[in-house]
Amino acid sequence: MLKLEHINVIYNEGTKLEKRALDDVSVHIRPGEFVTILGSNGAGKSTFFNVITGQAPTQSGNVILDGKDITHEKEHIRSKTIGRLFQNPAQGTAAGLTVEENLALSAHNNASLFSFAVKKKDIALFQKKLKVLNMGLEERLKTPIGLLSGGQRQAVALIMAVLNPPKLLLLDEHTAALDPKSAKTILEITDQLVRSEQMTALMITHNMSDALKYGDRLLIFNDGKITKDFSKEEKEKLKPADLLEFYEV
Repeated sequence: MLKLEHINVIYNEGTKLEKRALDDVSVHIRPGEFVTILGSNGAGKSTFFNVITGQAPTQSGNVILDGKDITHEKEHIRSKTIGRLFQNPAQGTAAGLTVEENLALSAHNNASLFSFAVKKKDIALFQKKLKVLNMGLEERLKTPIGLLSGGQRQAVALIMAVLNPPKLLLLDEHTAALDPKSAKTILEITDQLVRSEQMTALMITHNMSDALKYGDRLLIFNDGKITKDFSKEEKEKLKPADLLEFYEV
């Protein structure tokens, strides 16, 4: 489904500040896999995501999505088939718009609000999708999204990301800015949506317990390389303390 082949990313190449962010990274993600990713700050996790989305240029290597080489595709083209949820809920939503308007933008592939009217069938769909969150947000479609709590806003952003199910969903520490209770709720909803939609998803986290609890596979990044790749069966035998041997903090 997703293949990265011999990816190298070097920042400030040829200078004293040269840093190899990704060092000959190759990985194959199978269709429907939910993969969690661990690594210390600067280990290459975010650069890995940025290469997939086209935000970070590579010195060498290939990115193949669903059998198509997208190495040289522009970021805005890739965004049509790759969804990404960020740490900050504000990055995935427009504060000045209502919950309904945010969902409508996503449902209509970010077309201008002035180019379409929100229809009754849209509202029915939005209410159905929001109801699975068990947050009562299906009754708050007219509420400006900026008035929601961080957890509520991130929940809406998650629904927005999967309204038109992407080929690949990237979850970039999407619970890191939330309080523990909200983070737990969002992770459970994430797992439910990924499973029910049979999506291929990658999730960066710093929480070792979450990395073991969720997903079918675990990748550990260190110094720009994937140093460990645990299968679901291997992951189930691990405890958070076991990861310290492989995880440079």
